[in-house]
Amino acid sequence: MLVKIPPMSVAANIPLAQNRLPGLVFAASFAGVAGAAAIVSGFIPVAFSIAIVFLFAGPHNWFEARYILGRLPARTGKLHGFFILSACGVVGLTIAYPAIGFLSRFAAVGTVLALWNTAFLVWVAALIHLRANTNPRFEAGWIWPVAFLLVAVVWLNPVVLNFSLVYLHPVLALVLLDRELTRSHPTWRPTYRVALLSVPVCLALLYWRLADAPDLPGADPLNLTLTIADHAGAGFLEGVSTHFLVAAHTFLEMVHYAAWVVLIPLIGLRSWPWELRTIPAARRSGAWARGVAGVLLAGLGLVLILWVCFGLDYGTTRSVYFTVALLHVLAEIPFLLRML
Repeated sequence: MLVKIPPMSVAANIPLAQNRLPGLVFAASFAGVAGAAAIVSGFIPVAFSIAIVFLFAGPHNWFEARYILGRLPARTGKLHGFFILSACGVVGLTIAYPAIGFLSRFAAVGTVLALWNTAFLVWVAALIHLRANTNPRFEAGWIWPVAFLLVAVVWLNPVVLNFSLVYLHPVLALVLLDRELTRSHPTWRPTYRVALLSVPVCLALLYWRLADAPDLPGADPLNLTLTIADHAGAGFLEGVSTHFLVAAHTFLEMVHYAAWVVLIPLIGLRSWPWELRTIPAARRSGAWARGVAGVLLAGLGLVLILWVCFGLDYGTTRSVYFTVALLHVLAEIPFLLRML
């Protein structure tokens, strides 16, 4: 009995893409970047921290602003209250944070910091409450008891929230990346979520290797080791090697920068960054388009100025940058809430 062999054309009709895992290249690239960042952070944490802040601090803020402009509606409509509260909180809390040092002359620094943290928590709770009452709606009756519990915590230890934000902020970019995949490449999302496991795995490996390592020496070419270690929590997390703290924070910052400079623009921007047709506000009128273009050009100018200032006085510029950068940290919170 002869067996009829199907023609090659039938086999050719089976797409090879069906045999592949959707988003595998994207997820593998993410895991590869995370692994490479962890290795370099573990061996040269201070030098790597100096380098990545110099290279990516300005550009990642510009790409973040460009992405947010592309997602904000041209008119606030029923979201007017949410956007007003968002803007007031972002600007007000950013301006108030540098004033903590000045106000500490008249009251204990812990009290002033606890007041700032209380305002921050109430602001976030109010945003969640407003967001829960707009489509798509969700139950948020739990938010105020949780907020008041956290307020009690920050009055017991005013510093705990601030150092928590240092380590939680880089994770927000990964959450936004997940939400963007839901919008543009939903079939990639499960593979990406598996790749996300590389982040805690890398942190665990860094801890395993550096938990008992000697603290970082206090000297480097720019005399920044102590500043970078304090920013990573050296003064708060006593008994933990500063080598691990700086390596872990530098690793998370590199993942954060990679998400904003490469991954989110790669899948989230629907045009070249300099094209305005995908920005809703720019489509309102010619005046609005010129205004948006002016904002983006001013942002590019600030990136160049930041690079020049880093070259002239890296230490001072870094300190000023991380104070002002609170603005974009706070701006991510209402933006993420709108994407839920």
